[in-house]
Amino acid sequence: MELAGPDITELLVAWSRGDTKALEALTPLVYDHLHRLARRFMAGERPGHTFQATALVNEAYVRLIDSRQVEWRDRTHFFVLAARLMRRILVDFARSHDNLKKGGDRRRTTLDEALLISNEPDSDLVALDDALQALAAIDTRKAQVVELRFFGGLDEREIAQTLNISADTVQRDWKAARAWLYGQLTN
Repeated sequence: MELAGPDITELLVAWSRGDTKALEALTPLVYDHLHRLARRFMAGERPGHTFQATALVNEAYVRLIDSRQVEWRDRTHFFVLAARLMRRILVDFARSHDNLKKGGDRRRTTLDEALLISNEPDSDLVALDDALQALAAIDTRKAQVVELRFFGGLDEREIAQTLNISADTVQRDWKAARAWLYGQLTN
């Protein structure tokens, strides 16, 4: 995340206090980053997916604007919630799509060393979401590290700051969570 932190943070705080001009100033500053996140999510979706990156950004943005009760702490908080919303939108869509297919032809998901999601279609996103929720029930922090790293696009230093832990702990949590999720997704 290479956005100007203080300006965005100040605008987020002003927006949460009801300043509509802050929202107008914030929109062009965050849109490109949100669009990059959406393109990253959509890259793992099946060809011909009815969502496009722009539609995903727009849907997430509408939901973010409607969430008036959120007190934005900083830009990281905003982008993590935006990424979580995009993930939720795609998972909800995938679940409804899978329900239509009644299970369809599910495929195995693989983890590669750097990423946590395969290039398989909707069913893999649902499986990953289910596994991530199961991990959160066992170890919330490890699930948060996965969410912040993969879905939020944060690096180890940013995750450490966000969770108030050391970068070494982030590395250990990422490695352990990845191994645990691999076991869940390959069984």
